[in-house]
Amino acid sequence: MNRLLITPIVRGVPRSSILNRVLRLALPVCVLSVLLLYPLAHMAAAAFKGAAGEFSLGPATRMLGSPLFLRALLHTFEIAATATILCLLLGLALAVLFNLAPFRGVQVLGRVVDTYLAFPSFLIALSLTFLYGNAGLVTALFARLFGADPHAASFLYGFWGVVLAEVTFYTPFVLRPLLAGFQSLDPAQIEMASSLGEKPWGVLRRIVLPALLPALLAGGSLCLLLTINEFGIMLVMGAKNVITLPVLIYSEAVQQFDYSGASVIALGNAMLSFGLFALYRTSLTGLSAGLAR
Repeated sequence: MNRLLITPIVRGVPRSSILNRVLRLALPVCVLSVLLLYPLAHMAAAAFKGAAGEFSLGPATRMLGSPLFLRALLHTFEIAATATILCLLLGLALAVLFNLAPFRGVQVLGRVVDTYLAFPSFLIALSLTFLYGNAGLVTALFARLFGADPHAASFLYGFWGVVLAEVTFYTPFVLRPLLAGFQSLDPAQIEMASSLGEKPWGVLRRIVLPALLPALLAGGSLCLLLTINEFGIMLVMGAKNVITLPVLIYSEAVQQFDYSGASVIALGNAMLSFGLFALYRTSLTGLSAGLAR
């Protein structure tokens, strides 16, 4: 009597298919564990390790309660929030200009904006320093022509210099989602509103901005995440009395050799980034659901 070989079924899916999926996921999970999860676990363990290697909350309480950490946290939020707001305003203005008031060469300008996405952030800061720094070309030219103070551009080495560099670099990260959002905007709505006598500001406020809200949220959230974790611009600008969390991590680990303190700050910075990302995803989901109604 012949026996039929029947593949075991688990909830309607062959067991062999489940095994194949598990094997396919095994390698990515192992690579992810080695490259990401293990360093994070090692950093978390170092953040709560005492002088003798025992578990201790001392390094965390000491660092989180220090005035240096609180100032760095405040500077991080101030710079990130200011740069994000300015990037949103500038990105929105450029997106409206490119789509609602096109001009000759707009495609070339769009490609130039795209090239910024390929540059490292420190290169933008270095370029601003060469142009507007104390020994920059523009500063020297103004000093020769108008007798200006050669140290007049010292703002580059402070709060507003960092904000200027971050706005210059991160505006394309806001502009790209906005340009994509304009593709989903029906031009007939704008033409109808204009034909009915709606002013340009009214068209922008009642038609364009509601359609671009998901793009604004996506670009703004991405910009906020990136500016909070920005390190290259801070390192090149050498901003005086402006210490952010990434700079403080570098200082504690490389200059002070305080790996426990650096791990505490890094862990807090990572949790902050994950929290902002979760808030971004939740807000975007809720907004998309509201617009779909």
